[in-house]
Amino acid sequence: MISLVLLIGQSTFAQDKYTDAMKKNIAMLDSMYLKQNALTIADNFTRIADAEKDKWQPYYYAAYATAVAALNEQDVTKKDDIADKATSLLDKAEKNLAKPNSETEVIRAMIATAHLMVDPQSRYMQYGMESNDHLKKAEQLDPTNPRPVLFQAQSVFYTPETFGGGKDAAKPLFDKAAVLFDNFKPADDLSPVWGKSQLDYFEKMYQ
Repeated sequence: MISLVLLIGQSTFAQDKYTDAMKKNIAMLDSMYLKQNALTIADNFTRIADAEKDKWQPYYYAAYATAVAALNEQDVTKKDDIADKATSLLDKAEKNLAKPNSETEVIRAMIATAHLMVDPQSRYMQYGMESNDHLKKAEQLDPTNPRPVLFQAQSVFYTPETFGGGKDAAKPLFDKAAVLFDNFKPADDLSPVWGKSQLDYFEKMYQ
């Protein structure tokens, strides 16, 4: 009986330690855009993931942070390698999921866009279409998820007007994302909620 109580206590402590580490790093996600420390945060999540190999969320967040790093990398010769690393992490996250997931599809779209940015003119037919397909799938899997709409809005915002993009074309998508964020309910404390600060950044441009 005493051994059982000790075992339960140890398990609870380990779970609390895992949850605390996850929440600490999740809280750092929004600031990584300004601090440019996405790869450091990705490494933090990867260490958690490697210790909790049966959980999808640590690998997911590691992939998300790595995808952000790939998108923000100014040296185009480094983008592909960083994006490939994000893919590897996301593959591990999806392996631990029982079914297709809207959130991981958004990261797939981000990764494809990072590859596209290396040479937009020659890569659009492959990676542009791939990114769009992942965003469509993300919306289909969870129409309440604001993140695929937000990333689509950002993509349209930075697309030249001659190709159907620009500030005005992106506005309806940002408006839709705002409504979705207002009503979104995460499944639990560790489920993705990122994106609101990014939305706020773009909304200020319309004021």
